[in-house]
Amino acid sequence: MSEERDTRIAIIGIVVENLSKFYLVNAILHEYSKLFVGRMGIPYKEREISVITLIAEGTNDEISAVTGKLGRVEGVSVKAMLTKVK
Repeated sequence: MSEERDTRIAIIGIVVENLSKFYLVNAILHEYSKLFVGRMGIPYKEREISVITLIAEGTNDEISAVTGKLGRVEGVSVKAMLTKVK
């Protein structure tokens, strides 16, 4: 990513409690895939949830857009932590 765009590094945590909505989560992640540097997904079978962590680089608006879309999916919780340094 270009520093000209005023980008930041972010850690995004996603918990998918409604596994029937997993296809929507993946569709959103695919839509914003250019932002992601790394992804780790862990199915937590005992709890019937899935946990995804992402490392992203993007503008505040881009990070907010992806987390906002994910947060509007029923049964999905998402939080982002951004670096202070641009």
